[in-house]
Amino acid sequence: MMRAGAHPGIMKVWHKVTRFRSDLRGVAAVEFALIVPILLIMYFVTMEASQAVETSKKVGRIGSMVADLVTQQPTITKADIDAIMRIGTVTLQPYNRSDPTITVTAVQLTSDATPVAKVVWSRKLVNGVASAGPTSTTIPATLNVAGTFLIRVDSYLGYEPVITWAAGSQQKLGLITAFDDISMNETYYLRPRRSLTIPCSDC
Repeated sequence: MMRAGAHPGIMKVWHKVTRFRSDLRGVAAVEFALIVPILLIMYFVTMEASQAVETSKKVGRIGSMVADLVTQQPTITKADIDAIMRIGTVTLQPYNRSDPTITVTAVQLTSDATPVAKVVWSRKLVNGVASAGPTSTTIPATLNVAGTFLIRVDSYLGYEPVITWAAGSQQKLGLITAFDDISMNETYYLRPRRSLTIPCSDC
């Protein structure tokens, strides 16, 4: 509180300071500017986390679905395998920011005392393009049974969050540019359903 007889200039400054302190008109705007970025971050993190979990489940579903379709065939061709793998990619919809890699491998275990896993045929789908797959593979110890035939399906996806950005992309928000893809993968094994083996006539 200013005493009586104070200099008029000081009184004028004092009144301005008092008026500024009592003016609350800008408080809401300042609070809004501080809170909105936090709310937006929370929204995008929640949205992205739920979509990532759902996409990861779909990547696992690719393996089980492709293996199930392949093992229902008594014989198969390259065209059949490639078509089944492309059906598998549709499982990821509506996610479409990156393409999955799918590998289907037919494995014959030898009848030796210590079975050896040999690749009978293999096909892979990378960025929508099908080609020959790997010529060697490994089998978990629990499935390493002499004389058995297995279909192994590997599904992989480099998950790209919607908040990331890449050159030429029109499906992302572009909020973060330095963010690595999240690796999602699953390996699924099944035995033939209708025959002891599944030969591929042109693989």
